[in-house]
Amino acid sequence: MTSSSPHVTAVRLRVSGRVQGVGFRYFIHRRATALGLAGSVRNLPDGRVEVVAAGVPEAIRELELVVARGPRFSEVTNVEKTSIPHDEIVAKMFTII
Repeated sequence: MTSSSPHVTAVRLRVSGRVQGVGFRYFIHRRATALGLAGSVRNLPDGRVEVVAAGVPEAIRELELVVARGPRFSEVTNVEKTSIPHDEIVAKMFTII
């Protein structure tokens, strides 16, 4: 994926609930990588997880569904979505921070 692609979109998802200590970041990393997305996932100090991803709109929509479901032992109570400029994401792959 190149950041100059006209069909690239990007989002920031802040996920609330039981999302830390349950493998959430690794779950999202595997799914985002499989979807060909660039970006990152990290724990936030307030107990939420932040996912920043860029890719084709169909892959972003699929990631949003995955984030809302979460891994087996998680409990997602809210997902706050913000669209961001895709050129803010300089990574060429998806990483865990």
